Amino acid sequence: MLVAPIAHLEAIGLEEANAALEQWGHRVGPCRRPNGHLWAHGLFEHGALVAVAVSAALIRERCQEFDRAQAFELARLCAARPHLCRPMLRLWREFVFPSLCRCHGWDWAVSYQDEALHSGDLYRFDGWVRLGRSRSGRDPRSGRQGRTKTVWGWHEDGAVRAAARRA
Repeated sequence: MLVAPIAHLEAIGLEEANAALEQWGHRVGPCRRPNGHLWAHGLFEHGALVAVAVSAALIRERCQEFDRAQAFELARLCAARPHLCRPMLRLWREFVFPSLCRCHGWDWAVSYQDEALHSGDLYRFDGWVRLGRSRSGRDPRSGRQGRTKTVWGWHEDGAVRAAARRA
């Protein structure tokens, strides 16, 4: 007997991802990048969207020691329920990350953790490594002063991740 899936991961439109980010109250809000290289994926439970991850090309030419040819960013991660961020991150890392790397030639993903809002446990518990710290400038949308962020990185090879560890 065929049964509909309880949960599944799939590519979704950026509009759908951004609507979820707004609905679920993501602190940074929707992902709108000027370079337009964005990929959104959703986790569904019984057909309803319950978590999203948005991947993006790097905004700046470099992030830590990586340039745009080497790395891309996990720009947003959010879920309808708090405990779904961890499985969404793992599914993104296991399925989306390798696919994007194969298509674009990247080796690394980076993500920024706002130190005032999050502990970084989500990335640390998933095996990501601290690559360093960053301080953002003034937010052009809100005018708020930038904050200190930890830069986390993921590479498939654990030895490469360990060699890149900075902080």
